[in-house]
Amino acid sequence: MDQVKKDPIQELFSKRVKPMSRRAALRAAGGGIGYLGFLKMMAEAATADSNPLLPRKPHFAPRAKKVIFLFMHGGPSSIDTFDFKERLVRDHGKPLPIKRPLAFADEAPGPLMKSPWEFRPGGKSGILVSDLFPHIRTCVDDLCIVKSLVGEGVDHGAALLQSFTGSSTFVRPSMGAWTVYGLGTENQDLPGYITIKPTLSHGGAKNFGAAFLPGAFQGTPIGHSGMKVDEIKNEPIQYLVNKGLTPEQQRYELDMIQNVNRRHAEMRQFDPNMEARIQAFELAFRMQTQAPEIFAVEKESEATKKLYGMDDPKTADFGWQCLLARRLSEKNVRFVQATHSYKWDQHSDLFNKHTENAYEVDKPIAGLLKDLKARGMFDDTLVIWAGEFGRTPISQGGNGRDHNPYGYTIWMAGAGVKPGFVYGSTDEIGYHAAEDRMHIHDFHATVMHLMGMDHEKLTYRYSGRDFRLTDIAGVVHKKILS
Repeated sequence: MDQVKKDPIQELFSKRVKPMSRRAALRAAGGGIGYLGFLKMMAEAATADSNPLLPRKPHFAPRAKKVIFLFMHGGPSSIDTFDFKERLVRDHGKPLPIKRPLAFADEAPGPLMKSPWEFRPGGKSGILVSDLFPHIRTCVDDLCIVKSLVGEGVDHGAALLQSFTGSSTFVRPSMGAWTVYGLGTENQDLPGYITIKPTLSHGGAKNFGAAFLPGAFQGTPIGHSGMKVDEIKNEPIQYLVNKGLTPEQQRYELDMIQNVNRRHAEMRQFDPNMEARIQAFELAFRMQTQAPEIFAVEKESEATKKLYGMDDPKTADFGWQCLLARRLSEKNVRFVQATHSYKWDQHSDLFNKHTENAYEVDKPIAGLLKDLKARGMFDDTLVIWAGEFGRTPISQGGNGRDHNPYGYTIWMAGAGVKPGFVYGSTDEIGYHAAEDRMHIHDFHATVMHLMGMDHEKLTYRYSGRDFRLTDIAGVVHKKILS
């Protein structure tokens, strides 16, 4: 005869069940509740692994939630912009009174050279700002000016890499990548880190890369320094919008591709490049809902575009970058970078070239600061202005200046820093940081602190050791905190 299968449920209930004590029942129930909690934790961990851009809790309450980094590639001269030196006026044309440190140029040092621009006080603080930046001078009461930054790179490549990654000799994750790794991002339909018109030289993509961090944390470039805005604005990210397929059709295609990708990922056990590709495909699909509207800078009012200098051909390029940076920050992109590249390297013709460069960025930057304040974004957005180094107080070729990483000026504004405040100083001629010296590691540690992260705890295990942005150094300069 054929064997009749028993219903497993009926079989279970037909068995005699031993009576359970009240204590045993409570113990079993408690274990079940704990298991449910464990399942919830595992689900959250799985979600975080599948979407590494999800927001994460900071180490402590942040002063800033977003960063806009305005980078002046080439090295603007501090002693011609924000660091006035009386002695250069008095001793113009005299020999350098100290032994010259390691320099980029190998020719004999020229004499001391005063700034060809006048410095005038601005705002209630009365901070001196060069005539190169008349518009930024009107915002000086919002600036926290650091006059004592120090790096090691005397050439552009080393200086850029150290400025962005903390290392001038090894490939390391960029500051933006570390920020998104530590905090995630609030907007899941856009990258956490976007860099507008980044430079392709002096380190190139390494300056906004993720190195050994998961690829999801690297910067997403919008064009590059060799492109004009008109070449970018109609299609900031190539193939962002698919005009031939519906979203449903794209989702079906993407699911098929991702199935293949995940099989490859399983076969390779763990391949960070494959994981990055899987996540990038998903983010690219989500971006179609928001990105086209955000990149439509031309929809801003005429008054706003004029505020950023977009009505002037000379300021329109960087004005577009600054306005796009504001729009991205407004949509909670964690880290946005805009680059004025590669124009500030005046080994000769300092007066004409610095005048031209400053004109291109002065009004757009002031417009950005004023717009952020008007929109209530200043309280949680940190704006940083910096180059990779400053320039020497001695002349090069009679009308230029060489590289100087030994003491130069940057400024910050907005969330978490003291407004209308000057921190640190250089020596009498503006060559070396003399007071409250801030190394680039210190700068990175301070920015991470403003974002609510302890730079010593923000680590990633790789190749047998824990790495961090500040390596084994870095001190938070708390005097600049508001």
